[in-house]
Amino acid sequence: MIPVVGFDGAVVAVLGLGRSGLSAARALREGGARVVAWDDTPAARERAEAEGFEVRRLDRAESFDDVACLVTSPGIPHLYPQPNAVIAAALRAGVTVDNDIGLFFRSLGADFDAHETPPKVIAVTGSNGKSTTSALIHHILTASGRHSQLAGNIGRGVLDIDPPEDGGVVVLELSSYQTELARSLTPDVAVFTNLSPDHLDRHAGLGGYFAAKRRLFAEGGPDRAVIGVDEVEGLFLAGQLSEGRADDRVIRVSSGQKLSGPGWYVFARKGFLAEWRKGRQVGAIDLREITGLPGAHNHQNACAAYAACRSLGLPPREIEAAMRTYPGLPHRSQHIVDLNGVAYVNDSKATNVDSALKALQAFPKIRWICGGLMKEGGLAALAPGLEHVVKAYVIGREAESFALQLPGIEAEICTVMAEAVARASAEAQPGEVVLLAPAAASFDQYDNFEKRGEDFIVCVQRVLGIA
Repeated sequence: MIPVVGFDGAVVAVLGLGRSGLSAARALREGGARVVAWDDTPAARERAEAEGFEVRRLDRAESFDDVACLVTSPGIPHLYPQPNAVIAAALRAGVTVDNDIGLFFRSLGADFDAHETPPKVIAVTGSNGKSTTSALIHHILTASGRHSQLAGNIGRGVLDIDPPEDGGVVVLELSSYQTELARSLTPDVAVFTNLSPDHLDRHAGLGGYFAAKRRLFAEGGPDRAVIGVDEVEGLFLAGQLSEGRADDRVIRVSSGQKLSGPGWYVFARKGFLAEWRKGRQVGAIDLREITGLPGAHNHQNACAAYAACRSLGLPPREIEAAMRTYPGLPHRSQHIVDLNGVAYVNDSKATNVDSALKALQAFPKIRWICGGLMKEGGLAALAPGLEHVVKAYVIGREAESFALQLPGIEAEICTVMAEAVARASAEAQPGEVVLLAPAAASFDQYDNFEKRGEDFIVCVQRVLGIA
């Protein structure tokens, strides 16, 4: 646990008692704060009371008379589409609002003077690929003998990790919800993977969404910034952070285009990763046979992870060896099985059009399982990947309307996962891939994308008789 500093003897309110909220409450108490907590769910309040926390309503005029700070969970709106009533009450009372990420950065370095080699923090954000990039960085560091902990949106809660060892590294995956509100953001290395429309209602549009991601760099002031420059937002961000073309504090990353100049660049083309620095190539990796990183989108993740690890001084050959043992993450281009020449791949995390497009572009012939709750903007942006689709098998309550947005594609309405897997498996030919890449949220049929991916795996095992 990372005890929270700066609130010894003070009253701190915690709103939302899920994983991050309870973790923050425990860390605050460990640091000497008196915690008062609230959650709209009775079961969550009961769990907090069972751990000895005081539970009280926080939406009344007098709720914050004795409170020094309100700590809120990331899923609770604090600005758009409108602030939660408790957060609004805190703001009216002049009480500061923070989250567990802000508490983490505020507290992490409290004992760094005791280290001969201070620990480092690598923070990863972006629309797509941040989980794979974070996990890959952690895997490379661990395989290289560096003590590494993975936390944030992946792994453990940020305040639940152990105090870092001498020379250790903390790798954080951070969402826009987390970076937007955190009052302290001080990573040593910050990574921006890419940007595509997502969470637009929460951020009042694409500009607000990008601004939330940008805070990690503009306010965090990292020693090194790894920036994906395949979108205009990344190009703009890299330009803002750099003092000139030769400024190697910014490492520009791309998948699909060659980058050149006197600066520091890592890019992948046709399956080959290349590192260029000061106008010459200093490293290269053949990514094509690394099974845990299929497709151009994963090659972009590999470039970002490679750049982050190089910024810590790891040699290219050591990074390559570690990448070859990377198993991949569940529900993110997860290879399930090959049978009779047909591969089955679970990319349930492809919940938006951009991530689904990248999944479609990773394989030449696809039996595509898709559908769910469509997000804003429709499916038109999938067009460049549809040429790889042999046939679509559409699930979800909106299956018919989803299928209507796939012009020129043979689409079968299956509604439920079991039928989609059975039909795709029965029709698949050697050399094809049965791919779950929904391009939609899961909440019409599942609690989350993990449950959807797990159902796909179970259905595949049942249909193939390998359960």
